[in-house]
Amino acid sequence: METIYLGIVIFLFMLAIFDLMVGVSNDAVNFMNSAVGAKVAKFKTIIIVAAVGVFAGAAMSNGMMDIARNGIFQPQNFSFYEIMCILLAVMVTDVILLDIFNTMGLPTSTTVSMVFELLGGTFILAMLKLAADESGLTLGDLMNTEKALSVIMAIFLSVAIAFIAGTLVQYVSRLIFSFNYKKNLSWTIGIFGGIAITSLSYFTLIKGLKTASFITPEVMEWVDNNTVMLIAACLVFFTLLMQILHWMKVNVFKIIVLLGTFSLALAFAGNDLVNFIGVPLAGYSAYTDYVANSGGVGVDGFMMDSLMSSAKTPLIFLVASGVVMVYALATSKKAKNVIKTSVDLARQEEGDEMFGSSGLARTIVRNATIINEYLKKVIPPKTRNWLNSRFNKDEAILADGAAFDMVRASVNLVLSGLLIIIGTTMKLPLSTTYVTFIVAMGTSLSDRAWGRESAVYRITGMLSVIGGWFITAFVAFTACALVTVAMYYTNVVGMIAFIIITVLVLINSNRAFSKKEKTEQQDDIFKCMMSSKDKNETLSLLRQHVKETLTDYLKFSKDAYVKITDGFINENLRSLKKAAAETDEKRKLLKKRRRKEILGLRRIPITIAIEKNTWFHLGTNSCEEMMYCLKRICEPCKEHVDNNFYPIHREDVSEFMPVREELCLLMERTYRSIMENDYTDADDILKKGDELKNRISTIRKYQMNHMQEADNSSLKAAMVYLNILQETQEMVSVGRHLLRASRFFQGDYVHQEIPQMGIMDNKA
Repeated sequence: METIYLGIVIFLFMLAIFDLMVGVSNDAVNFMNSAVGAKVAKFKTIIIVAAVGVFAGAAMSNGMMDIARNGIFQPQNFSFYEIMCILLAVMVTDVILLDIFNTMGLPTSTTVSMVFELLGGTFILAMLKLAADESGLTLGDLMNTEKALSVIMAIFLSVAIAFIAGTLVQYVSRLIFSFNYKKNLSWTIGIFGGIAITSLSYFTLIKGLKTASFITPEVMEWVDNNTVMLIAACLVFFTLLMQILHWMKVNVFKIIVLLGTFSLALAFAGNDLVNFIGVPLAGYSAYTDYVANSGGVGVDGFMMDSLMSSAKTPLIFLVASGVVMVYALATSKKAKNVIKTSVDLARQEEGDEMFGSSGLARTIVRNATIINEYLKKVIPPKTRNWLNSRFNKDEAILADGAAFDMVRASVNLVLSGLLIIIGTTMKLPLSTTYVTFIVAMGTSLSDRAWGRESAVYRITGMLSVIGGWFITAFVAFTACALVTVAMYYTNVVGMIAFIIITVLVLINSNRAFSKKEKTEQQDDIFKCMMSSKDKNETLSLLRQHVKETLTDYLKFSKDAYVKITDGFINENLRSLKKAAAETDEKRKLLKKRRRKEILGLRRIPITIAIEKNTWFHLGTNSCEEMMYCLKRICEPCKEHVDNNFYPIHREDVSEFMPVREELCLLMERTYRSIMENDYTDADDILKKGDELKNRISTIRKYQMNHMQEADNSSLKAAMVYLNILQETQEMVSVGRHLLRASRFFQGDYVHQEIPQMGIMDNKA
C-alpha cells in the first residue's frame, strides 16, 4: 500500500512540473504584457529579464506553502487517505483547468483556482464526515473559509480599484507627456522616473524580497521603522539619476518598463509558487509522516496532525521550480497566446479583434457616447481643444509593431506594483493577474484606444476575461469536489483512473492547440499588413490574405458538400452533424477574417481601395453565401436522416453523382486559378458553370414532374433531393462570382470591369 501512495506522490510532483509550466504560461501576461506591447526591447531580451526575475523570486522564496497544508482544511481532523484524496483531486483539476484557459488565451488567477479547489475538495469530505460523525464535530473544526472569502472580496476590489486608478493616472500622465512624449520630457522625465523607480524598488523590497530566507526579521523591522526615510532618499536619488540619464540620451521609459517587468516577475515567483508546488509538497510531507509514524495504523485511521506545523521547503525544490518556470517562460507557445489577448485588448490602433460584440458591451458604449456628447457641450471650447491636442493620436510615437507607447507601459507596471503594495499593507490578497490586466484596460481607455469602431469588441473581451475569473472559482470548486468524492469512494482504483484521464486530456489538449495554431497562420500575414508603412507592400499582403481566404473557403465548401451529400445518401447521421458544426464554425471565422481584410483595405491608397472595394465585398460575400448554401443543404438532410425516413432512390443517386463530380471539378479548377493567380482558364470555367446550371435546371424540372407521380414513401426524400439540386445550382453561381471577384481584385484594375461584372451578374 505504501508503494502505491509513493507512486501517487511522484505523480503529484510530475503534475507540479506541468502545473509550473501551465501556470507560468498563464501568469506571464502579468509581468510581460507591457514590455511586449510597447516593444521596449526584443522579445528575447524581455524573456531574459522576466526569467531572471522569476528565477530569483522562486529561489529566494521561503516557501509560503502553509496554505496548502492548513490554510483551508484542518488537517488534524482528516486522515492520511482523506488528505491524499483532496490533494490529488486539487492537482488533477488545477492542471486541466489552467490548461483549458491557456488554450483559449484567457488569463485567469492561479491563486483563485488553487484556493477554490482546496475549498471544494475539503467541503465535500467535510460534509461526508459530518454526516457520519457522532463526536460533535462542526464545519469549523474541518475547514477554514476565511481565505476563500478574502479572495472573493479581492476580486471585486481588484477590478474596481485597478480600473479607476488606471484610468485616472494614465489620463494625468498623458496630459503631462502627450502622445508626442519626446518633446515634453525636459524636467518632467526626472520626476516621473524618480517616482516610478522608487515605487518599483519599494515594491521589489516589500513584495518580492520580504519572504527571502536571507532577509531576517530584524532587517524587515528596520525597514518598517524607517520606511519614510528610505522612500524619501530613494526618490531624491533616483530623480537625479533619471534626469542625468535623460541628458545622456538614455531612454528612461525603457529602464522603467524593464525594471517593472523584473519586479513583477520577482514578486510573482516568490508569492505564487505555492499555487504550483504547495500541494505536492503537502502530499510529500503527509506521506513521509505516515511512513515514519503510522506504526501499522491504516491509511483511514492515521490523522495528519503533522501538517499543522509550518512548512520548511528544501532549497533544492525552490531552485528546481525556478528552473522549470524559466524554461516554461522561454518555450511556451501558450504564454504568447495569453499575452496576445491582453495586448490586443489594449492596442492603441484598430486591429484584429478577438472577441465579438455583446448586448451589455453595446449598452455600455451607447451610454458612454451619450455622456461624452454631454461633456462636449459643457466643457469650454478652448479647454476641449487643449485636451484634444494632448490626446492627438496622430502624433503617437510607437515602436515598429508596438500596440501602445512606453508612457502607457510605464504607467501599467508602476501602478500595478503600487496597488499590490497597498493591498499587501492593508492585508488584502490582491491578485497579480487581476491588478495588471485591469490596470491595462483602464489605461487603454484613458488613451482613447477604445474608439467607436473597436470599443464594443474591447469591452466584450474585458467582460469575458472578468467573467472567466468567476467561472474559474465556480468550476474549480465544483470539479474538485466531484473528483474528490469519486476518489474517496473508489479508493486507489479511482485515483489511478483519474491519473490516466488527466494524462489523456493533456495530450489531447496539446494536439488541439497545435491544430489551432495551424489554422491561424494567416495572423502572420495580417500582422505584417498592419505594421507595414509601405502602402504597396500592404496591398500585396492584402491580396495574399484575400487569396488565402477565398481558396480556403473554396476547398472547405467542396469537401463539406461531398461530406453532406454522402451523409444523406448513406444515411450517416454522425457525418451530417459533424459537417453542420464545421460549417457553423467556418461561418463565424469568416467574420473575423473579413474584419482583418477591411482594416487592411483602409491602409492602402484611397483610389485603389475604392476601386478594389467592390471586388473585395463580392468575394467575401460569395464565401459567406457558400456557407449558407451548405447550411441550407445540410439541415434538411440531417433532419431527414435523423427521423429515419425512407432513403433517396438509387436512380436519383445515379442521376446526381455526375452533377456533383462536375461541381467539384469546377471548384477545383477555380481553386487552382486563384491559388496560382492564373486566370487564363477563367472564361472556360465560367462557360462550364453556365452549362452545369442549365443541366441542373433540366434535372430539377424532370424531378418536379416525377414527384407528382411518386408515392408518399418517397416524397420526403424527393423533396430533400430537390432542395440539394436547387442549392447546388446556387453554389455554381456563387462560385462564378467568387472567381470573377478574385480575378479582378488580384489583378491590375481596369475601370470598365465594374459595368461588365454587373452585366455578367444579371445573366447569372
